[in-house]
Amino acid sequence: MTAIHNSDPSTASFKIRPVSFIFPDDGLVPNNPLPFLLYKGTVAVDDDDPEQAIEDRFTANGWDQTWRNGIFDYLHYHATVHEVLGVARGRALIRFGGDHGEDFEIRKGDVAILPAGTGHQCLSASDDFVVVGAYPPGPQMQITRPTPDNYRLAIRSIPEVALPDTDPVYGPHGPLVELWKKRSR
Repeated sequence: MTAIHNSDPSTASFKIRPVSFIFPDDGLVPNNPLPFLLYKGTVAVDDDDPEQAIEDRFTANGWDQTWRNGIFDYLHYHATVHEVLGVARGRALIRFGGDHGEDFEIRKGDVAILPAGTGHQCLSASDDFVVVGAYPPGPQMQITRPTPDNYRLAIRSIPEVALPDTDPVYGPHGPLVELWKKRSR
């Protein structure tokens, strides 16, 4: 895993800048050369309906196909689409990047953005843990388990996944747009 700290002055006006990581391909979980982004405490969630507050933020920034639930307790990834996860309630320990990735505690108000192919798995969670997930316009999400056959298909499909036009938290000029465009050149 490579940590990248964003010092780009074009994103300096944002309250919360993401911490970014690049997880290496491990032969079963392809991950992605685009950085995984983690915004800590970036979304002020309404105590009456925190799920709706996060969903509204994502959809306002063009990330639809939303869902509300937890995160699967088995290792998986999505080879056809990028994913955003916003924590509405509780906290959880999530492994991002596959078996050789990194464990992160995510809490209410945190947002994780996973480029296509990023492995993830819930290791433990509070009883009240709820996330809102969403995807940018494009193909439907497919759950992919780490197998040799799935890996071979994924390494062909992941480079074809379009870059999103917007950051799900900050919109068209958010850090995701700048960081991912720089990395994809």
